This record gives sequence, C-alpha cells and structure tokens, in this order.
Amino acid sequence: MKKRPLGSTGLLVSEIGMGCEGFVGKSPEEIGAFRGVMEAEGLNCIDLYASNPELRSGLGKALRGRREKFIIQGHLCSVWQDGQYKRTRDPAEVRAGFEDLLERLESPSVEIGMIHYVDSLADWEEVARGPVMAYAQAEKAAGRIGAIGLSSHNPEAALAAVESGL
Repeated sequence: MKKRPLGSTGLLVSEIGMGCEGFVGKSPEEIGAFRGVMEAEGLNCIDLYASNPELRSGLGKALRGRREKFIIQGHLCSVWQDGQYKRTRDPAEVRAGFEDLLERLESPSVEIGMIHYVDSLADWEEVARGPVMAYAQAEKAAGRIGAIGLSSHNPEAALAAVESGL
C-alpha cells in the first residue's frame, strides 16, 4: 500500500483508510478481523467520527497491542446522547466527547483531532473564533492531539479553514 505525506503534519498515511461507521453492532473480535485485514494490506489510517460507545470500545479492544501501527483521526464535536449521535459545538459536550473517545480507545492521544462536520462558512467562523478551536489547540499543545483537522462537505468552508492556518 502506498503511503503519502498528510499535509504538513509529518504523518505518512495509506492511500486508503478505514471509516468506522460500518463497525456499529460489531463485536471487538469482528472489528479486530477488519483491523487484521488493514494490517495485512498496509492500511494505517482510521477515521473515527462515530460516537457510539460500543463501537469506540470495540475499536479500542481491537487495537490493543497494535495502537502504534495506526493513525487515528478522532473527531471532536461528535457525541453520543440519548442513544444516538449528535453534532455539537457546546464546549462541555466537546470536551466530554473527546475524553470518552480517548478512554474507550484506551489511548492517551490521537494523531489527528478532526473538528467534525463544518459545513458552512458561518459555522467555520464560529469554530475558528470560538471555544472549539481553543480547545483543539489546547489539546494539541498538551500532546493529546497531534494535528488539527476538519471534516466538511462545503468547499468554501474547507478552503477558509485551510487558508486560516489553524
């Protein structure tokens, strides 16, 4: 599997990564089987936006003893509430969601802290100037996030984020 530099992060990521939404309802052993295929094929990038606690815990168990082989994009602003996924910008929820992510992954950090689902320029401006970015930067300074990223379906918001240097 070819690996490429990820922007200016210093990380080398496989050209193909693994999203985790399909792990919902899967046991740690089933998730471990997917992990085994990833290892065998040379994939090293895992995108974890899902906030489902069983999925996060299952992935954590599946990565035991192998965590250092993978680059995890763990999403900030994705939380589990009342039995379902919720996108949030509330600082307390963002913080609690990230703490839950690390605890369930059994990991002290993630390589990429993705600010989740920024799909408008107004949303980007709120994130960039507000407590979400301040939190992400503090976690990066503390070594719990290696690089800050952003997920978006809006080219205008994504370009603004790139051009901001944040």
